[in-house]
Amino acid sequence: MKIGVFGINTGPCAAPATAAKVARAAEAAGFESVWTGEHVVLPDPQAPPSPAPPRHPMLDPAVALGFLAAHTERLRLATGIIILPQRNPVVLAKELASVDVLSRGRLIFGLGAGYLRPEFEAVGASFHDRGARTDESIDAIRTLWCDAQPRFAGRTVRFAGIDAHPRPVQRPHPPIVVGGTSAAALRRAVARGNGWYGFLRDPDTARADLAGLAAARGEVERPDALGALEISITPPPRLDLDGARRYRDLGVDRLVLLPHARDEATLLRWVDETAETLLRKLA
Repeated sequence: MKIGVFGINTGPCAAPATAAKVARAAEAAGFESVWTGEHVVLPDPQAPPSPAPPRHPMLDPAVALGFLAAHTERLRLATGIIILPQRNPVVLAKELASVDVLSRGRLIFGLGAGYLRPEFEAVGASFHDRGARTDESIDAIRTLWCDAQPRFAGRTVRFAGIDAHPRPVQRPHPPIVVGGTSAAALRRAVARGNGWYGFLRDPDTARADLAGLAAARGEVERPDALGALEISITPPPRLDLDGARRYRDLGVDRLVLLPHARDEATLLRWVDETAETLLRKLA
């Protein structure tokens, strides 16, 4: 089972020196990946379903991962997730390809459709058709990364007679991981993703998610080129070894752990303790 760390761009890790120390410590300890979160803006005042107070620091995912690429050598660098329908997919394809080049092929592209209406309104993105925009954007980005002469003619994304280099180092492209637990998100993962990502899912909800993915396979076609669907989950904090084994028994491929830490010292201590009590015993 692969083990990652969530939140490498937020909270204490919004400070660059802390992010670099944590990433280097995670790499040295044997963690497989570090993952960012994203909210371009947060509602002020905070109100459900907003996940954090408006002054919670959160670096841009691509910028943070580009920075961390220079401070690590083997660690996979994942967006967990980018809110795709808020982005211009042509610009985002360039940003993420740049991260893959700078990291020499270590990017994992995690994405979601989003759920905070005030955030969509603030960036001028449509909220009501975010699912359709997400689907088109995935296809457009894959086209820009893979096709010799990229062209796309969708409802919200259109381009032809252009090209963009450098392409990602990973071929055919960096892994595309679809986040979300709605029926639409599960279908999107099956139809378009190399992987699926569920956030704060306990073993019972994870079991229901996996059943939902199995049902989605009967509703949408999965291209053979996508391979097996890799399952990544962030469990609730303070996971113990028995809990981790429950996820493994369900068929989860990767746990992206959420540290319970509010400062650099506690976070670095968590990395070392988790490596000793969990990571090495799952190897």
